[in-house]
Amino acid sequence: MRFSVYQESHIGGRKVNQDRMGYSFTRDAILLLLADGMGGHIMGEMAAAIAMQTVGSLFQQQAQPTIARPERFLEDSFLAAHQEIHRYRTMNNLPETPRTTIVACIIQHGHAYWAHCGDSRLYWIRQGQILLRTKDHSRLETLIAQGKVDPSARHTHPDRNKLFNCLGAPNSPIVELSRRAALQPGDLILLCSDGLWSTLPDHLVAQRLQEHTIVRAIPELIRTAVSIAGKNGDNTTALAMMWEGDDRLDESSVITTNTLPIGSITTTIQAPLDPEVMGEQGEQDVFNDAEIEKAIAEIRNAIHKSSKLTGKF
Repeated sequence: MRFSVYQESHIGGRKVNQDRMGYSFTRDAILLLLADGMGGHIMGEMAAAIAMQTVGSLFQQQAQPTIARPERFLEDSFLAAHQEIHRYRTMNNLPETPRTTIVACIIQHGHAYWAHCGDSRLYWIRQGQILLRTKDHSRLETLIAQGKVDPSARHTHPDRNKLFNCLGAPNSPIVELSRRAALQPGDLILLCSDGLWSTLPDHLVAQRLQEHTIVRAIPELIRTAVSIAGKNGDNTTALAMMWEGDDRLDESSVITTNTLPIGSITTTIQAPLDPEVMGEQGEQDVFNDAEIEKAIAEIRNAIHKSSKLTGKF
């Protein structure tokens, strides 16, 4: 496989960054993953972290070197993450269960498969055109589908942030699965939290990704979204992958996995939580602002280190 990948997150105007993103890859399969902890409930950052770690760990266990049944894996791993979040609540005697949205994509054999719960989005973009994007599991999208609200109201309607589907809710999540998508060289897969898409129109996102490489476009999109949202803006996170690359890419930014040893996995998804460093309410220092910024820097370093180890730079 040959691809380029870049991810970045900004805390925006919030006190805590509840977004999490990461990716893993073997010689023949890639997992892209993003979760957005829900701020209307307690410890959304913990729900997002648990979801990331659960799905990431299952991928590392089952990608040998590909996932046998990608759609089944996505559904099962989301449900496992949901159960782990509820188990965390029980273990820590919390008054309610933390909640998170989630979106994930598996790429193998030249095809992409994705799933989501909530309003964290995936965009499939080709030559500056959005071929497909996930539909938010929100009250607003339901009203639009019923013809009761005009699509132009997506950014202003009062129900735009009311979700009916997530991980950690009392009921089991509805895991919406995509059809299998055949990728072409230069295709882009973008995962992002609502901090990005609720501020920037879809056509602008696609345009920036067409005009610039993902290494340049993603930071610019995040800076623009954060600037527009202002001091009360949400956490803003994006993870993008360009499949096989094209003439615009510097070869140094392209990852080629055929040099990876059989059975090896490269990942930027954090290791499982250590119960011994939990506080009384299960909180970790990893979620303070300084550590979040440190984690982002470490992720960037991991990208370069993993690429050097496999001889791509």
